[in-house]
Amino acid sequence: MGFFSAARQGRKDDVELGKGLWRRAHDRFTRGLDRYHQILEGLEDEALYAELLEIGNDLSALSGRVRQVCVAAQRYAPSEGLDIPGPLAGVHRALSMAGNSLATTAEAAAMLRLAIGPVPAGAESVRRRAASVLEQVNDAERRLEEAAAAG
Repeated sequence: MGFFSAARQGRKDDVELGKGLWRRAHDRFTRGLDRYHQILEGLEDEALYAELLEIGNDLSALSGRVRQVCVAAQRYAPSEGLDIPGPLAGVHRALSMAGNSLATTAEAAAMLRLAIGPVPAGAESVRRRAASVLEQVNDAERRLEEAAAAG
């Protein structure tokens, strides 16, 4: 991404996500995805690479959903700071947990990359952690729908 397109995207993000809580949740998820994919660079075991890449693609597919939740949350309860709006506390908690789980997923992938010799369980530990990211994104969406229906 060039300088001008990055600046344009930053302005779009400011409008859609604000500069507070929801922007931070979105950006943290995006950084976690970037980190996960950085770990795959230079991985020499082709079978492990293919397995981890598939997991990474599944995680990347969640990025648009996380953005939609954050954009909708910003419209519902605009945030320019770090105060968590009461009706959307559960949404924020689920997004925070998804970001944390994504970080531990990247960490598990890094541990596999550093393993010496054959890895008996393959990428199962990474897959389990990635499944929890999906559950937490689903939870954030559900909680946002519930808050919108209630209020």
